[in-house]
Amino acid sequence: MNRQSLTVRDAIIGRRSIKLFNGQPVDRDAIVQILEDATWAPNHGMRNPWRFVMATGEGYENLLPVIRGLAIPNWEELSEDVLERQMSKFTTVGGVVFVIVPEDARQKERLEDFAAASALVQNAQLLAWDQGIGTCWKTPPFLDHPTFREHLGVQQGERIMSMLQFGYYDKEPKGRERTPVNELLTELK
Repeated sequence: MNRQSLTVRDAIIGRRSIKLFNGQPVDRDAIVQILEDATWAPNHGMRNPWRFVMATGEGYENLLPVIRGLAIPNWEELSEDVLERQMSKFTTVGGVVFVIVPEDARQKERLEDFAAASALVQNAQLLAWDQGIGTCWKTPPFLDHPTFREHLGVQQGERIMSMLQFGYYDKEPKGRERTPVNELLTELK
């Protein structure tokens, strides 16, 4: 698909989650611009209920041992080959952004903030796709681990709602079939 002529519809339908990145770094400024544009996501009361922790280059390399220790609890017992395969979903990434949202005690606001941040993540994925940068929205269990939260500077009353990976890829994955809307739609009469 020619990315120069992507329409919004083309981007929505054509975007794929990339799970196999090629290890090429993504420029920090490109990610910052994507986030800048993505913050135009709708959000109730213009609360802008998000903040970001970004890791690229050396910063990301320094984060990998923390990820390894939490994502693969028995990593010391694994052979180098198995450990490398397990870690490949993290080591070939070109950069990562952790999207952090407030955990408002009021349920309505907490849900609105999470929905707004989800729209922001989708915006970022579409904007990156338009630039030929792949993304994958991950929510691994270690995001809630106290050691990981502390490493990122996540405060009490905040939650990491997304580990958004950015990277380049050699092969675009095929899309999967979607359930037709008519099978999901109920009309009131």
